[in-house]
Amino acid sequence: MKYYIIAGEASGDLHGSNLIKALKKQDPNAEIRCWGGDLMQAAGGTLAKHYKEMAFMGFLEVIKNLSKIFSNINYCKTDITHFKPDAIIFIDFSGFNLRIAKWAKENTYNTHYYISPQVWASRAGRIQKIKAYINHMYVILPFEKAFYSQYNYPVNFVGHPLLDAISQTEVIINEEFRNTNNLHPNKPIIALLPGSRKQEVEKMLTIMLSMAPLFTDYQFVIAGAPSLENNFYKKFLEKGTVSFVKNQTYALLSHSHAALVTSGTATLETALFKVPQVVCYKGNWVSYQIAKRIITLKYISLVNLIMDQEVVKELIQDELTSKNLQAELTKIVNGNARDKMLANYALLEEKLGGSGASEKAAKLIVKNT
Repeated sequence: MKYYIIAGEASGDLHGSNLIKALKKQDPNAEIRCWGGDLMQAAGGTLAKHYKEMAFMGFLEVIKNLSKIFSNINYCKTDITHFKPDAIIFIDFSGFNLRIAKWAKENTYNTHYYISPQVWASRAGRIQKIKAYINHMYVILPFEKAFYSQYNYPVNFVGHPLLDAISQTEVIINEEFRNTNNLHPNKPIIALLPGSRKQEVEKMLTIMLSMAPLFTDYQFVIAGAPSLENNFYKKFLEKGTVSFVKNQTYALLSHSHAALVTSGTATLETALFKVPQVVCYKGNWVSYQIAKRIITLKYISLVNLIMDQEVVKELIQDELTSKNLQAELTKIVNGNARDKMLANYALLEEKLGGSGASEKAAKLIVKNT
């Protein structure tokens, strides 16, 4: 069969690549065309558009790039029409994907959604669109199935694909990792995960790097995003108080003592690697004011949302100051706060439902196509 997959971000590329591998096991003759990135292409998908051309963060950034977004939407529809897939699979990226899904359903394509839009966080009205446009939904968070049932929409809980991605990570011994990346042989590592889009990285890294002179017994290492060029990070590395690794986030986390993490999927990845963390977020002022009025959640990190309690400290917008960040980082480099966080991480992993999300989703997609 022919499958058309649309992912628009680095995390979608990761999960899409594992889904492609699983689909090819279930359907050895599968033809797969996709919007995604290098990982999906390496897994066997034919790339129609790279996610780097589609990453716009915040309301103002979207407005400024509307013409490009509409051009991508039109190209996607044309490309689907030419490919004639048996199934269209959407991965997160709801702003774009729900527009394509509406058109796809009107043109009688079989529609699947893997990794639900976060309708439980904001704009619950999108549920009616999902019910109208999506034939089959596969969710990855334990509370999502109950959430959708309130709206009489049956979905399949397949578990979280990060468990699969992390289980496939090759273990690099500490000495080898440090030597390869010219890191100090003895100093504990504090990982900096500032996000994957230029706007957020610029905001996050400046405040994160202010911790380096205050914690001289540790070395700070930036995890470079695959979507950004190395040159982009040069201005942050000039002072020489911080190191940099690219395309090695999982290896970095596996050797880290603590982490400062921009909110998003990375908060859950950090928890699954058992690294105590402080969650940071500061966005465009206008975008933040709008978001604050439409998002109804108590927390912004997946760790706290899944556990329904404050497991990790969240410093958001005006709370993200050097003083506050220093205080929270001090708590997790050692002591009771660190131990408590690690104990909660173990409970979090139990809630996620075990490994095999990609395989479960692939089986259901093939069965329902």
